[in-house]
Amino acid sequence: MIDEFAKTSLHGRLRRDCKALLWKLDGLSECDAGRPLTVTGTNLLGLVKHVASVEARYVGEVFDRPSPEPLARWQDHDGSDLWTAEDEARAQIIESCRRTWEHSDATIGELALDVPGHVPWWPEPYANTNLFAILVHVLGETNWHAGRADILREAVDGRTGMRPEHEMQIDEEARTSCCAKIEQAAGSAESVTALFGRHDASRAGSPRDMPRTAFARSARFSREWHPAG
Repeated sequence: MIDEFAKTSLHGRLRRDCKALLWKLDGLSECDAGRPLTVTGTNLLGLVKHVASVEARYVGEVFDRPSPEPLARWQDHDGSDLWTAEDEARAQIIESCRRTWEHSDATIGELALDVPGHVPWWPEPYANTNLFAILVHVLGETNWHAGRADILREAVDGRTGMRPEHEMQIDEEARTSCCAKIEQAAGSAESVTALFGRHDASRAGSPRDMPRTAFARSARFSREWHPAG
């Protein structure tokens, strides 16, 4: 019973987060979807393509259920799944992504969580694994890239949100005010840090002379980790 619940939960979260990642392309031009948005070349369409290829390998090859989508041998991986070539259209990548999901859904539905798999690109003794560990790994990978995509999309046109139903409306005035408040706090933190450093140097680190809040934290830590008796 718990195995079925765990599989349903992991599978549901994986598909939810894949769809959230795909949604980050909504409304973008072909150029904005594929152009580099960081100095390392990270781009939104490349993230979608990469996550689909990761899922295809892990929920396919690892269990001897090769993906129907063309994939280079893992030994020949060259990072080309992180961006789109001139002859690749967004619609083509999205359709490939959806076919990958269908293939993975069938594998996850048919196999038990303890079914063994083998990841040849993982070092020993970790190469021999099972579906449960693979689902956790792929979900983590998807979460990571979906978070990156959220930040990239905000940089393009300000749109944010985990899913369409949770999209936050753009309020430029509120955003400007929030950023100004955070900027001021960050600047003040530098001054406080510098002052605290000078204080420590002049007081030679005596607990009696530490700021009251810092001393309280130190005392609480001592009680928790070194109880009397």
